[in-house]
Amino acid sequence: MKILVVEDDLSLSDVLAFSLRRAGYEVVTAFDGLAALQLWEAENPDLLVLDLNLPKLDGLAVCRQIRSQAQTPIIILSVRSGDEAVVKGLEYGADDYVVKPFSPTQLVARIKAVSRRAGVTETANILEVAGLMLDRSRNEVRHHNGEPVRLTPLEARLLERLMLHVGQVLTSDALITAVWGNEGGDKTMLKQLVYRLRSKIMPGDSHSHDSASPIETIPGVGYSLTEK
Repeated sequence: MKILVVEDDLSLSDVLAFSLRRAGYEVVTAFDGLAALQLWEAENPDLLVLDLNLPKLDGLAVCRQIRSQAQTPIIILSVRSGDEAVVKGLEYGADDYVVKPFSPTQLVARIKAVSRRAGVTETANILEVAGLMLDRSRNEVRHHNGEPVRLTPLEARLLERLMLHVGQVLTSDALITAVWGNEGGDKTMLKQLVYRLRSKIMPGDSHSHDSASPIETIPGVGYSLTEK
């Protein structure tokens, strides 16, 4: 299940994205209203978590525009439960609202409730692609029915992103953002993470040019998970 988080507070956006990924969701982020609409069209998310106070285009306008075209579930973030804007948001078609500050656990519970009401099917904890089986609830991977291998949260997040886009080339910058958020990662750290992940998937196969590895290095661009 893919969630679009629209929040202009970068620190809060990072916390939300991290918490939702740990809960097993795929997350994309936008920091203003115009970018939110562009990502909504490009990514086709299953649900939006939408702040009301956004630059360029406020959350109410985003909510109204999306609801005029689709029934994508929308959860509003607001600093006040009685805010007139929240009432308008619900009138415009938002499905629920969460009052700041809130716990990630509370938000995940609201997402599950809204998803059930909207008939959205949540992604299972198991991903199976390219001979790999990733258990996202346990951070474990099997390669071609081998023994399960424990992954670190960063390794699991990297592998999940590659598996969700099997056969596609993902740029290093896109992977860094997906794994570490907007701050904290770089290409050297990504290269080291790929090295460790390869060695766990296929012991002894940690070299980027080894043709047996399902994780392929695309020189100067990024990485791709290929069917082997």
